[in-house]
Amino acid sequence: MITTSKMRALEINSEAFGVSTLQLMENAGRSVADEIEREVEVKNSKVVIFVGHGGKGGDGLVAGRHLSERGAKVEIVLLGEIKHKDSVTNLQSILDMDFSVSLRNFEEVEGLDLNGDVLVDAMLGTGVRGKIREPFKSAIKLFNQLRGFKVSIDVPSGLDPDTGKDLGESVKPDLVVTFHDMKQGLLRTDFKVVVKRIGIPPEASLYAGPGDLMVNLKPREMKSKKGIGGRVLVVGGSETFSGAPTLSALSSLRTGADLVYVASPERTAEIISSYSPDLITIKLEGRNFNEKNVEQLTQWVEKANVVVFGPGLGLSEDAVRATPTFVEHVLKMGKPLVLDADGLKIMKGSKLSRNVVITPHPGEFKIYFGTEPSASERERIEQVMDKARECNCVVLLKGYLDVISDGTSFKLNKAGNPGMTAGGTGDTLTGIVATFVAQGIDPFTSAYMGALVNSLAGTLAYSELGPHITASDIVQKIPAVLSNPIEAFKKRVYKRVITS
Repeated sequence: MITTSKMRALEINSEAFGVSTLQLMENAGRSVADEIEREVEVKNSKVVIFVGHGGKGGDGLVAGRHLSERGAKVEIVLLGEIKHKDSVTNLQSILDMDFSVSLRNFEEVEGLDLNGDVLVDAMLGTGVRGKIREPFKSAIKLFNQLRGFKVSIDVPSGLDPDTGKDLGESVKPDLVVTFHDMKQGLLRTDFKVVVKRIGIPPEASLYAGPGDLMVNLKPREMKSKKGIGGRVLVVGGSETFSGAPTLSALSSLRTGADLVYVASPERTAEIISSYSPDLITIKLEGRNFNEKNVEQLTQWVEKANVVVFGPGLGLSEDAVRATPTFVEHVLKMGKPLVLDADGLKIMKGSKLSRNVVITPHPGEFKIYFGTEPSASERERIEQVMDKARECNCVVLLKGYLDVISDGTSFKLNKAGNPGMTAGGTGDTLTGIVATFVAQGIDPFTSAYMGALVNSLAGTLAYSELGPHITASDIVQKIPAVLSNPIEAFKKRVYKRVITS
């Protein structure tokens, strides 16, 4: 079963991995023709196809072309201007077919006999939203009144693909030919449904890709108010380390957080303030994080949508004593948490919660779970899934192949490059993940999206500077990735990484 948004992400990812949406459309339309041929005698039959202006319309055009080639008399009814780029390509193919396919607009069909042996619904697909408007409402009503074996492509027009709800007027088909996986809304209907594979490669779902970013990141409305992009609290730093929490905080800002608070020991906070006027620093009592700071931070935890804990924290006795208390405090307040670096080391072996993301590199993974990551990537995937169930949280194991799991599902990321061995790249990752969580995206999705954005930002920097990049270079490239994920993805340093 699959949702509309996940299907859209797969289609974009598929193209990013080299299987074009035009090819997917060809496969979809041909599979519809195949299923129709299983149901009726196609040769010399009359097939009427109602075609909308989106991708589903393109599937219908391809099906019409294949049915015509198999001897059917095909009539196509267009419900407006074709807008989908691949559908335009397939419409041109139909226009070039002078003898085998007839083509007319919906406004021209009044009084014509559109009854047929087969009627194909290629009007409205998974992109439908809200009440059905004209001319589709009238077209759907007419379609249902006509005689013939009725076939809907992907989902019946007028049906919400995720809920199965009738949106005011919907097609009542004899058969639904859907693609790749069962659509969620179809499970709530009694229609006969056939699921057809159309060539989406497994990598499109196994690896994080640009489609995951494009369907999950929503554009801001003009009337957006401060805070809509999320409020992130970064707790870290020590008398020794000031750069790590700063990198996490700046990455959060560049990812789109509206407000980022950085809580560090007083002198460290003063140093962090000098890095950027965009950061709001909270000066904690003491030279290192300590138990007195827990209560001091309560009001700031309440303000935040997510808490980052650990970058540059250090392993002082004060920090080691105070960390479990603070983590428990954050979780009791119901706040999502991204646990990284020294915070992760101190909390080793802990069972956390479903709204926690931990981001270990292999050494930290060994410290936290008491075992080294497997050398085999396939075994490592199973291992990370097991450990995510064990700690009851999302695990993002960093490496040349990132493995991310919530214990039930997993995602992989291989978009990095050799330059990302530079110090601080894990801190930028933490800030990116935290911002996605702060914006209301679930922790698992935030984790694999964050891994991809961090890697692609590093890749853009690597393409300019080679292996001489720094974490600060990654911070500056985050907006370019978010603005155009597909172009950024094209620049990735591709290597086969999975071993048996």
